[in-house]
Amino acid sequence: MKDNPIDFTQGLQNSVINYWNNFVQSLPRIVLAIIILIVFYYGAKYLSRFIKRKFLNADHDPLFVNFLSKTSNVLLLIVGIIFAMQAVGLSGIAKGLLAGAGISAFIFGFAFKDIAENFLGGLILAFNRPFSLNDTIMIRDFTGHVKALNFRTTHIKTFDEKDVFLPNSIVVKEPVTNFTRDGQLRLDFLVGIAYEDDINRAIAIIIKTITPFADIIKDKEPFSVVEELATSTVNLRIYFWVNTFDYKKGVLELKSQVISSVKEVLMEEGFSLPSDIQEIKWYDPKKPFPIDILNTKDDYPPYNPSKNKE
Repeated sequence: MKDNPIDFTQGLQNSVINYWNNFVQSLPRIVLAIIILIVFYYGAKYLSRFIKRKFLNADHDPLFVNFLSKTSNVLLLIVGIIFAMQAVGLSGIAKGLLAGAGISAFIFGFAFKDIAENFLGGLILAFNRPFSLNDTIMIRDFTGHVKALNFRTTHIKTFDEKDVFLPNSIVVKEPVTNFTRDGQLRLDFLVGIAYEDDINRAIAIIIKTITPFADIIKDKEPFSVVEELATSTVNLRIYFWVNTFDYKKGVLELKSQVISSVKEVLMEEGFSLPSDIQEIKWYDPKKPFPIDILNTKDDYPPYNPSKNKE
């Protein structure tokens, strides 16, 4: 038995009318849900800007402020989506999502263990703050400036211009050396003078040479100690403090300049700065000791033991 085309058309028309009526009845809820989403979207952006404007100053760490603004933005958007679903009549789904959040977290905790661990590591770093933006730090074999703290990684720019993204879980677990947290660092280097040189005079000249450098911390005077009586030299260890806010200029380049200046001044003052003396022992005195002077081999014939015996 064939369906009547008139009945099919009438049924389709009634279905469209029912859907349209339901849509019209749900339209206020849909509009309300859209308004809620818009309000929470712009509210999240405003909150993010407010946090940056309120806390991004000399008293707060930019790294922590940026991470906090991103986190608050995402959390507020999630809350807005849940309220919008309830407004549109999907409260059951919203409650189901909230009720299943614990189960989902348990399930996804195994699947995305590293992601969750790195996110929690980012939270710990943001609140604990072992380093700030543009601080010079060393983690494992990586040394460079901190450029960003993201949900999953810590971005470090090394001195050879490499971008290293370390997982936050590693940064939390590994020892972190911060060279610029206090803005100062003690440096040292070794100078060897001859045994016949005056030690006190050498130390006085070295300290006088180091002191005028502008980037050296003035409230901590440099000093020197006799570290070792080596084979051919008396080794002096010189200590001084420098500013580390600009690590490259304040530490690496400055240390090079200090060592160069100390070397030049000591040589001008008559200190020999001798190299290591090598002692050669000849245990069989009956055998001749052959010597070949390379720079005068054209002027003198090579040593011939048999000819000398004759």
